[in-house]
Amino acid sequence: MSWPDLIPDLQPWIGDIRGRLITNQPLGEIVWFRVGGPAQLFFQPADEADLAFFLKNLPAAIKVTVIGLGSNLLIRDGGIDGVVIRLSAKGFGATEILDGHRLRVGTALPDVKVATAAAEAGIDGLTFYRGIPGGIGGALYMNAGCYGMETRDRMVELRAVTREGEIITLSNAEMGYLYRKSNGPRGAIFTSAVYQGSAGDPAVILERMREITEKRESSQPTRAKTGGSTFKNPEGHSSWRLIDEAGGRGLTFGGAQMSELHANFLLNLGEADAFEVETLGEMVRQKVRAKHGIDLKWEIRRMGHFVPGREVREFMDGAPFTGMV
Repeated sequence: MSWPDLIPDLQPWIGDIRGRLITNQPLGEIVWFRVGGPAQLFFQPADEADLAFFLKNLPAAIKVTVIGLGSNLLIRDGGIDGVVIRLSAKGFGATEILDGHRLRVGTALPDVKVATAAAEAGIDGLTFYRGIPGGIGGALYMNAGCYGMETRDRMVELRAVTREGEIITLSNAEMGYLYRKSNGPRGAIFTSAVYQGSAGDPAVILERMREITEKRESSQPTRAKTGGSTFKNPEGHSSWRLIDEAGGRGLTFGGAQMSELHANFLLNLGEADAFEVETLGEMVRQKVRAKHGIDLKWEIRRMGHFVPGREVREFMDGAPFTGMV
């Protein structure tokens, strides 16, 4: 499907935009699952000022959706209406080493590059980012973490642009971090962040990162078309174990599969569409509910519209989902 062109409705100011504007950009080319329909208007701003100008002039009635590297994102087959914004590494990928074992990084940077930059500068405390796929923007939004450390443990402050086009600075406390969740200003787009580390030996830190890499590659399908960890861990439980005990390991639907290597990873085996991927996820949730009486919650962000007639039902029963999640 395709969406009506929004650009004629944004004249005359749209001509002053310096970034990329693409109508009906296929989002399946961007997200790691390699599934999903088009964005009505796709925007990659040139820099923070360009982003602020765009948002200040964009009519409030037009919806804005922000995506990062797409590592934990499932775009539905109908695509996303309104504007989809994705920050580029060119405009939002800088790294600056600061005094006091701190560093400032752009939010388009992959987590692994931040971990490496910190290690090479002798800044310890950010090695956990080596084990997290995706970018810093997403990590800030969802308080990403692993191996006993979370984003909120190291983030000092971040810069953001509000939906009204105002550039603001937010402290760690103002983000209201919880497990895999933040409660910052609604609609704000993060552009950079400052992290606090501690003094460390670069060689020792890099060796620890190498061990994390080996551990992750031996236990997770890192080279597959996947969204990473699919479901959040319920309190006192591991999602992968619940799925395994419920018979979900290796389960398939169409071109989608729950990984044989790690039962909490959903895979696109090659030609799956978003309907098949999300349906398999709901099949697994139903199995875990039936076996354990526990309702798994999605960790992967799902967004966009269903193709009519291919709506996915929660736990495979009840009314189908109808909108954004």
